[in-house]
Amino acid sequence: MKTFLLKPMIAFFVLSHALPGTNAQAPANYPANYASAPRFKALVYYTHHAEKAHVDFALQGVEFFKRLNYGNGFILETTTDFSHYPYEKLKEYDIVVMLDGYPNTTNEREAFEQYMENGGGWMGFHVSAYNDKNTNWPWLLQFLGGGVFYCNNWPPQPVLVEVDNPSHPVTKNLPASFVVPESEWYQWNPSPRENKDVEVLLSLSPKNYPLGIKDVVSFGDFPLVWTNKNYRMIYLNMGHGDDEFTDATQKLLFVNAFRWALSKSPNGDPFKK
Repeated sequence: MKTFLLKPMIAFFVLSHALPGTNAQAPANYPANYASAPRFKALVYYTHHAEKAHVDFALQGVEFFKRLNYGNGFILETTTDFSHYPYEKLKEYDIVVMLDGYPNTTNEREAFEQYMENGGGWMGFHVSAYNDKNTNWPWLLQFLGGGVFYCNNWPPQPVLVEVDNPSHPVTKNLPASFVVPESEWYQWNPSPRENKDVEVLLSLSPKNYPLGIKDVVSFGDFPLVWTNKNYRMIYLNMGHGDDEFTDATQKLLFVNAFRWALSKSPNGDPFKK
């Protein structure tokens, strides 16, 4: 009995000391790349001063990114006050994630503009891209690719989505089409797809039309996930309510988008370090 217990203990000791990151060297063709320190620094911004469904999403979003940081793979900071981040501080972060809001004051907007114009990374959800005649931020419109909020369905509902580019790192391991959890879906005018600098990665399928019960969208181009190639950015239309993190495929989309934006850093791909 004693011998039986001892052997597993010895085996555990040997294996644990042979793993990469410990004293022993991993073989040159070892398939895993273990970080010896946090790989990058991320800032997650959200606000409580938003529609309840957007706040619900943001609170779950914070927990989602905390789960991605199990084991301290990166430095994660969260804030509900973007005014604490002038450009000199903001530039320390490899990516800024905006869950349910965007910079509002002149100083906040100027800091974010400078950050993005100098290679910063951005991952924005749903209302973080909302803009209309009252937004008064021309740079944001250009940054997003020119689309202004046009209309939306109501109430929130799941939809069939279709991958536009199955070879892109964000979508290459996703099904060609799949159903995503319920959300309020924003349509934009003009469609970001009309901008030559925009690459649309995922769209709402026209098979969903007519879309809605109270407010019904009946036609039109409907991009959901895209990037403006002039910036290290990705936008995802999802972000309304507490149902957004219930689906594995959509969560994989979120992880892919996060990784991709980080991989394009001017400082090099942190996942290869």
